[in-house]
Amino acid sequence: MRTVEVIGYKRANLGKADAKRLREESQVPCVLYGGKEQVHFHAPMILFRELAYTPEAAFVKLNIEGSEYSAILQDIQFHPVSEIILHADFLELSDDTPIKMDIPVIFTGKAPGVDQGGTLMVKLRKVRIKALPANMPEVISLDISGLVLGKSIKVAEIDVKDFELLNSPRVTIATVDIPRMILEEEEEEEVSEEGEGEEGEEGEGGEESSESSEGK
Repeated sequence: MRTVEVIGYKRANLGKADAKRLREESQVPCVLYGGKEQVHFHAPMILFRELAYTPEAAFVKLNIEGSEYSAILQDIQFHPVSEIILHADFLELSDDTPIKMDIPVIFTGKAPGVDQGGTLMVKLRKVRIKALPANMPEVISLDISGLVLGKSIKVAEIDVKDFELLNSPRVTIATVDIPRMILEEEEEEEVSEEGEGEEGEEGEGGEESSESSEGK
């Protein structure tokens, strides 16, 4: 698992006014919990670039005025309009305590259904995983070389190794959608085949009636 370092400074004052002042100075009000005591601190907003604005998962090395902690970003709040970070919560890691993280999914191989005219649709870009810090994967790799038109790959197909999947096994991760053109062609073929079958049945009936009348 990659690690991002965040340097922080303890907060002398708490409250909304102080938090607002910190944001105006491009600082993020933060709290670290999960250890012996909570630590309230602030950190430069620019240091969150590789942590909050990327789909990749990461552990965090917190350096708060010389004291170092291993943590994960547990929660982060953004302003609904400006998207400025309002607050960040960090969870301190313990080697023997499982944690929960959203881990990105990457695909290997090439789906044959795409070459057949389909479109690979990604339904789930991250999966929720519970594991000890040492066993937490950086990514979940899935082979899609067996995905033909109309086929999907689900959470149940993930190879679980020393971790627990928290998503439902029935949830679809990716599927190859069938283009409307191909669907319409298949429907036309089905209608055509059904029509030919009905004509054949009528023709057979007509011959029998003709032979019957001739006999009379």
